Amino acid sequence: MTLFSLRRLAALLRKETVQMRRDRVTFAMMIGIPLIQLALFGFAINNDPKDLPAALVAPTQDRYSRAIVTALELTGYYRFDHVTSSAAEAEALIERGAVSFVVTIPSDFDRRVDRGDSPQILIEADATDPAVASGAISTLGQVAAEALLHERGQEAVAEDAARGALEVVVHRRYNPEGITQYNIVPGLLGVILQMTMMMMTSMALTREIERGTMENLLAMPANGFEIMLGKILPYFFVGAVQVAIILLASKLLFGVPFVGSVWLLMGGIFLFVLTLVLLGYTISTFARTQMQAMQLTFFIFLPSLLLSGFMFPYRGMPDWAQVLGEGFPLTHFLRMVRAVMLKGAGFENISAQVAALCVFVLVFSMMALLRFRRTLD
Repeated sequence: MTLFSLRRLAALLRKETVQMRRDRVTFAMMIGIPLIQLALFGFAINNDPKDLPAALVAPTQDRYSRAIVTALELTGYYRFDHVTSSAAEAEALIERGAVSFVVTIPSDFDRRVDRGDSPQILIEADATDPAVASGAISTLGQVAAEALLHERGQEAVAEDAARGALEVVVHRRYNPEGITQYNIVPGLLGVILQMTMMMMTSMALTREIERGTMENLLAMPANGFEIMLGKILPYFFVGAVQVAIILLASKLLFGVPFVGSVWLLMGGIFLFVLTLVLLGYTISTFARTQMQAMQLTFFIFLPSLLLSGFMFPYRGMPDWAQVLGEGFPLTHFLRMVRAVMLKGAGFENISAQVAALCVFVLVFSMMALLRFRRTLD
């Protein structure tokens, strides 16, 4: 036998080409993952978010207030979607996560400006994600002061005088020091649970097929719902151990504050884990092998990691990317866990996220049961 033969090499290449063509999931991963990464990193990721929702508390709505609000909107960072009549209403908005900023202009603002006093405005920023607030806060003082001077007809005042014309008080809510761990560590709880729960349960049925025990499983006097519960319930114990480790580490190692209800957080985590194991079980009904199950899991894990707001600011993404992000359970869990742990939010403030996770549970459970019945060949 010769040391090298082009005919033998050509035969092996044909064999591998046929095998690759038959394994469509792997081929789709090879083409799809780079395209997804290119689209997300090229178009969706933005570390300097703009057009952030803000609430305005200005009882008088005088011309100076309108000038400041207009100037802030022209920076591109602020979008005043809510004009509230009371501080309590604005407080509810920022706790719920509906706005990133609350701008409060006192009722005597115009009189203080006309008297030549040093007027004040208050900017409250949701600093649970320090990257979201940093760019907008860095510009607001000078912009607001220049807008006020322009309205008074003093455009030519020197820069140092402009800064003295208006005092901007900034309160970074929930994370005044801007500590990154306060935002990252609670998010890691969702990321680790998603990676492990989905991966393990996605191989639930494919493992039976590859080991040749699927026939024994189908011969048992159990329906599809009972088999599904038997497959996913053991992973709840694994998830409970992971949750305990991460929460203890977040408190003891990283000093992440926990100001909300423990029982509310545990209920939200239980709902999220249930969503993940049902999604993983649904994936296992589509995959033929354990390798395909892992590939499909990664196909979901990557975009959810990038579009959920864990790695990059959610509000910094374009509208189409935010719409896609709403379709991942991780997005809603991150909002919920950060709101409960850092803001002390109650159920009324996270009810929308709980409702979204309940919808995911219903959809994935129905898909899993229907797909399992189709596999009973």
